[in-house]
Amino acid sequence: MSPELINLIVQATGESLYMVGIAALLGTAFGLPLGVFLATSRKGELFSAPAINRVLGIVVNATRSTPFIILVVAIIPFTRLVAGTSIGSTAAIVPLVIASTPFIARLVEAAIREVDGGLIETASSFGASPLQIVFKVLIPEALPGLLLALTLAVVSLLGYSAMVGAVGGGGLGDLGIRYGYQRFMPEMMLAVVVVLIALVQLVQSAGDYLARRVNRRLRHR
Repeated sequence: MSPELINLIVQATGESLYMVGIAALLGTAFGLPLGVFLATSRKGELFSAPAINRVLGIVVNATRSTPFIILVVAIIPFTRLVAGTSIGSTAAIVPLVIASTPFIARLVEAAIREVDGGLIETASSFGASPLQIVFKVLIPEALPGLLLALTLAVVSLLGYSAMVGAVGGGGLGDLGIRYGYQRFMPEMMLAVVVVLIALVQLVQSAGDYLARRVNRRLRHR
């Protein structure tokens, strides 16, 4: 493979990491509190608001059930409004965030619900406020699960970032389509696949390692 093609792969990898990194941060910033609220707002729970919980649940499910490529096309006007364009890596962050937020929220909800209810009752009996219970009990106890959930979200975002290349989103997906498919360069397509696999393995290994370390700390404290 020529140095020019190698440079293209390096540049596309950087674009993909940029998209995934920003989208993961923003998706977590929106999805984490949403997931905590969904896990604690049913009837009789810390932030009891069953009507709001049901409405948010419907919105989250509707967004999650929309195929990503359709979502990207459907929100092009909104993407232009936010990013000023619908093409390129920065524009691709908008649909990535919208797709990842409900996904992360459901993963966070599941992790929070795994926490032993007895811990919540104990904290309440000592006079802890709902917010104190969330930040001092629920999140610390669910941290290993939360780390694994966020790892899964980042892995999914890597796949989404490759998909968004089909509509001019840049990154490895765009490179694979333009060179590997349209220009009939199978070696470029293979290189893109190898890089994506390597990135997924790296993210998954790092997430698993952090979750194991946190889990050991929780068990030995």
